[in-house]
Amino acid sequence: MLRNLRTLIRYRGLIQSLVARELKARYRGSVLGFFWSFINPLLLLLVYSFVFTYVLQDAAKDERVTPFALFMFCGILPWTWFSSSLLEASGILISGGNLIKKVLFPAEILPIVAVLSNMVHFLFGLPVLAAFLLWYQRPIDIGELLLFPLAVAIQLVLTTGFALLLSALTVHFRDLRDILSNLLTLWFFATPIIYPYFLLPEDRWQGQLLKLNPFTHLAITYQEILFFEGPVGHLKWLLVLGAMSVGFFFFGYFIFDRLRDTFAEEV
Repeated sequence: MLRNLRTLIRYRGLIQSLVARELKARYRGSVLGFFWSFINPLLLLLVYSFVFTYVLQDAAKDERVTPFALFMFCGILPWTWFSSSLLEASGILISGGNLIKKVLFPAEILPIVAVLSNMVHFLFGLPVLAAFLLWYQRPIDIGELLLFPLAVAIQLVLTTGFALLLSALTVHFRDLRDILSNLLTLWFFATPIIYPYFLLPEDRWQGQLLKLNPFTHLAITYQEILFFEGPVGHLKWLLVLGAMSVGFFFFGYFIFDRLRDTFAEEV
């Protein structure tokens, strides 16, 4: 397994080419092309601004999360990267069957490409988020902002671990793709994205359950870095999640590597 993992470094040029191909294919034939990477998060922010300003006003009454749409956007942007990567990775080995049947093609490249291409869309959405942070005059601490790349790196490792595991299992259990979309919806509402984490008391079962959700710690970290004032109080949990993400990445890759020889005949 470790030998196969080391060979991925040799294929970094292929990974870069496939990510570029994926990004070009997504917007091929569209008038605006890559500008959709900026327009989509902007439209997302405008929709949530309308919904929570005029439709669900009670949800935004807490002054600590005002403007509420901007608070949510700090969590929804990384969540979109995470959920889109898992949904795409779950079926990517099946759709790329002609590639993995080639003897020398490393199949793990395909779920990695799904994660990296969605990360590029996440990065394209950051200027939109930054513009609205400036518009609402949210104070940003430079020292806290230095933790942002750490949160992104941890999310990348965690998402890649999930992508490898799901892509391998879906080859044998095709129903997993249909189940995953519903599980991600449940996961979304179990994560403090559309509600602040401090509304759930830590000493009750809801707060304890929230801690078991790995994306909770990422969402809170993004919110503390980009939205809330004061120090990043969730750093300890983020570091714990980082260590667990590395372990989960190797677990996902181990399962992927054990099932590798069955991919060609199953797809």
